[in-house]
Amino acid sequence: MNMNKMKQSDCSTSPAFLPDSIIFDMDGTLWDNVDTYAISWTRGLEKLGYSNKISRDDILGLMGKEARLMLNTLVPGWTAADQARLFEAVIESYQELLPVMKPIIYDGVLEGLERLSRRYPLFLLSNCEKGGLVNFMNHTKTSHLFMDYMEHGMNLQPKHHNLKLLIEKNKLKAPVYVGDTDSDSNQSAMANVPFVFVTYGFGTTKNYTKQFDSFTQLVNYYLNN
Repeated sequence: MNMNKMKQSDCSTSPAFLPDSIIFDMDGTLWDNVDTYAISWTRGLEKLGYSNKISRDDILGLMGKEARLMLNTLVPGWTAADQARLFEAVIESYQELLPVMKPIIYDGVLEGLERLSRRYPLFLLSNCEKGGLVNFMNHTKTSHLFMDYMEHGMNLQPKHHNLKLLIEKNKLKAPVYVGDTDSDSNQSAMANVPFVFVTYGFGTTKNYTKQFDSFTQLVNYYLNN
């Protein structure tokens, strides 16, 4: 049975699957920093002379998407060169906001990561820009808890490709990927990695190996089984 294709009704009765490592998505799984992203996009446009305002709602539906897809949605019809200039301005604006941003770190995440790291090797995987995961770890002071990470901005490859790279590089035998969207689920399936769905994030899915309604619930499950 392909565990990535299990339906919700299957999960409650399926035997526990315990991994040898846990790979986490960032946005919608560990924190909500959408307000900062929206400001960054608005300021990036301003740097190029545009007055468009990008709202939280504009960004929410694009969370977890690769930069190219976000650009095609937010500024359709722009040339690749103009999109590249905008994205550079957005990243520059985000870097300027780092000292003052106030992301919502989900309940139980900081303590939970600390507890999980005592039993499991932990990793990060995101479709964010290069340096995005480092910014997360620096802001949350969690760098010491993660063995390695991979982000879209490193090589511009899709998440399933980078998931395989991370697994091969670290010689993982039975990892799970924890995320919050149907895209995360699909990418996990393409990499043949069991997907763990957290319901408190930005999206929904019907395909997962296990689901949790809070980070603390996830932590307790993997530490008590």
